[in-house]
Amino acid sequence: MSAVLEAVGFFFGVIGSTMLGITLFNANWRVSTVDGNVITTSTLFENLWMSCATDSTGVYNCRDFPSLLALSGYIQASRALMITALVFGFFACLLGMLGLQCTKVAEGNIALKGKLSTASGAISIFAGICAGISVSWYAFNITKDFFNPLFPGTKYEIGPALYLGWSGALLDVVGGGVMCCSYKQVAKANKKYTYNYRPANAQSSSKAAPQAALPRYESSNSISKYGKNAYV
Repeated sequence: MSAVLEAVGFFFGVIGSTMLGITLFNANWRVSTVDGNVITTSTLFENLWMSCATDSTGVYNCRDFPSLLALSGYIQASRALMITALVFGFFACLLGMLGLQCTKVAEGNIALKGKLSTASGAISIFAGICAGISVSWYAFNITKDFFNPLFPGTKYEIGPALYLGWSGALLDVVGGGVMCCSYKQVAKANKKYTYNYRPANAQSSSKAAPQAALPRYESSNSISKYGKNAYV
């Protein structure tokens, strides 16, 4: 059963990391809202790297952000967290392949495979947490500006990329937890039980020396039981 859990956890981790990679380069992190606008001639959408605009005919233009230092602090932090999540997700997938019981690496060393599997699960959980913080922080700023009646700029709504990022972060956390739990089952299955057995003391056995057993029908005074006439 632990091999199946490892495979499921590894599969979740790989799918989650793939979804996070797609999320990072998706342009629809936030989309301009049509709330309160009667006529909409163009739609704006942005991600962590660039801003794009499209008109009613479907033609769109994109431009990269001109300066990194001119960006808001949460955008810079979201970039760092997403890149960290992808890097750790890659190492989690690599260690997961080495720690799976169905692979040939360290096939006879169950303890090493268990440690690799546990390390992969822990790293995958950390990657999912980083991605979840990044996506949630970005979404919080979107909703804060949207519900602020005094905000002078363009208001945005949560884009589909954020939902993809939340799903990928959740899969990373769940997959890492499953891999850690699978190692506990392997440890229980391979646990060796010892018995408190202690041999008898040699001195005590030597003190109580067994007496020589006499024959059943013979003893030292067996002759005295018969009279002299018994031998005539």
